[in-house]
Amino acid sequence: MTYQATTATFDTTPAILTMERRLPAPRARVFAALTRADMLGRWCCPSSFTCPEAEADARVGGRYRLGMRAPDGSIHRVGGEYREIRPPDRLVFTWSWEGEHELAGHETLVTIELDDLGKSTMLRMTHTGLPSNSARISHREGWTGAFDNLARLVGQD
Repeated sequence: MTYQATTATFDTTPAILTMERRLPAPRARVFAALTRADMLGRWCCPSSFTCPEAEADARVGGRYRLGMRAPDGSIHRVGGEYREIRPPDRLVFTWSWEGEHELAGHETLVTIELDDLGKSTMLRMTHTGLPSNSARISHREGWTGAFDNLARLVGQD
């Protein structure tokens, strides 16, 4: 009897998430929504969540923190540090879940670039350091809902 060896390959390379979204507002308005606590709390959560807690000290070395309320009432917190702020076209910050989240304590990096399209803005987001493809997929779902919220917010007159 012959047995064939089984091999398994595990990808330990961190996953990268990239997304683009055309937003119906000038770049300065979009940048403000990305950096002001009063605006962050109105968009920075998945579409079925709310964000009753939002703090932001938008300066290099400053910190932000968000508390997102899920439909079941549970609160999911994330925070980080601003690494680069270049109004109105570039924002770089760390992203780290807190508490009981499965990725609590695992720091990732978010880079957002904004291209001026006149009356609209092209947002390009890269989220690096995600520990797995499943984390990339779940963050893509969350960011998709958040960017839907952002588009509604900045598109208001």
